[in-house]
Amino acid sequence: MWLLSLVGAIVIGAASRADMRITWLAITLAGAVILTFVIQLAIQRKEGFVARATASMVGALAVVAAATAIFAIG
Repeated sequence: MWLLSLVGAIVIGAASRADMRITWLAITLAGAVILTFVIQLAIQRKEGFVARATASMVGALAVVAAATAIFAIG
């Protein structure tokens, strides 16, 4: 998820207008959260579900937050 969030942030930075970047980053983060749950449910392992889902979502949030900061400065 972290890598997909990073790829999404790079594509957004390269392909979107400056005034739409924050909107697209929010959509990217929402997609990461939904995809996290889809992946975790597909694995069908109960042990460690919360830890895996949390790590995935926090990582995606960190990547999107960093991209937001970079876009705000630049």
